[in-house]
Amino acid sequence: MRNRILALAALAAAIGSPLAAQAQSGVTVGRAPAVVDSAPTIAVEQRPAFREYVVEQRVPPFRIPDRVVVGTTLPESGVTYYDVPQRFGATTYRYTVVNGETVLVEPRLRRIVEVLD
Repeated sequence: MRNRILALAALAAAIGSPLAAQAQSGVTVGRAPAVVDSAPTIAVEQRPAFREYVVEQRVPPFRIPDRVVVGTTLPESGVTYYDVPQRFGATTYRYTVVNGETVLVEPRLRRIVEVLD
């Protein structure tokens, strides 16, 4: 089931990328909890503890003028990315807080891969 969801998310991202590059209209159709890449993310049962961890760390939020959605590329400067502790699972992603929402980011591309609600 998870592989099927990941495959559908990857397909949607592949189809939507050229359209998003052309349109740039700022229209967003909801916020999907989908993962764009297949690297491990934080397990659903670990998310409440992870959110609590982020609050305890007092991570300063970064503001962007757009909505926080999967696929958004963050600016090159001004954003600090933090390692996800091993107790929340091994992942190649980093986290940060954008517009008050905790997000997982692919650090090389600075792209949001998951919005943790």
